[in-house]
Amino acid sequence: MPVSSAETAVSIVVPVRNEADNIAPLIAEIAAALDGRWVYEIIYVNDGSTDATAERLASAMMQRPNLRQIHHAVSTGQSAAIRSGVGAARGAIVATLDGDGQNDPTFLPALISTVEKGGERVGLVAGQRVGRKDSGFKIIQSRIANAVRKAILHDGTRDTGCGLKAFRREVFLALPYFDGLHRFLPALVRREGYEIAYVDVIDRPRHSGVSNYGFFDRLWIGIIDIAGVWWLIRRKKPTPVATEVTL
Repeated sequence: MPVSSAETAVSIVVPVRNEADNIAPLIAEIAAALDGRWVYEIIYVNDGSTDATAERLASAMMQRPNLRQIHHAVSTGQSAAIRSGVGAARGAIVATLDGDGQNDPTFLPALISTVEKGGERVGLVAGQRVGRKDSGFKIIQSRIANAVRKAILHDGTRDTGCGLKAFRREVFLALPYFDGLHRFLPALVRREGYEIAYVDVIDRPRHSGVSNYGFFDRLWIGIIDIAGVWWLIRRKKPTPVATEVTL
């Protein structure tokens, strides 16, 4: 594991499904971005891949002792994959990015540093994509979904679909879990009383292959999820101050 004087251990969580050809290039980029800056681990969550993803990860693990693989026997979705990775993480700070190469790891240091500088008041640092490289149809989908979400949840975030995020592990694990959670992190973290910070990130084309994980690709289910998050926000009550009475 890279040696660093930093006090905070960091876990990088990468959910993947059928991304065999993207494994080695992305791991090398993550290492180049973080080596010598933090003590860190990379956790790939192999979400039921049917290609050579598992074998490529096993090969990479022989060269990198700080690389771990969590395996789902069947695909359970991106939110479940992220939660498995965060649950297994050893770092106090967790950063996530998509496994297709569209998220540039060179932005990881800015995300992690912003969490550290924010202290206890910042619960999430969210990447906001600039110069989207998706298809025109997917960009339109995203704009519609983001507009609906912002109008209902008032989460102050223009782009929840960016996989580049960083947060404190305990904050994430305290959130109510449901399928699709990763799309609503800003609203749910605000619900817990934390501030959100943002970092503009440059989007880029995927290294190879086709998209396996989308965001709001099932628009109607996404709208139902928004309604559920709205309900959770409305039902949130202040935590009472509890004091033990002694005689």
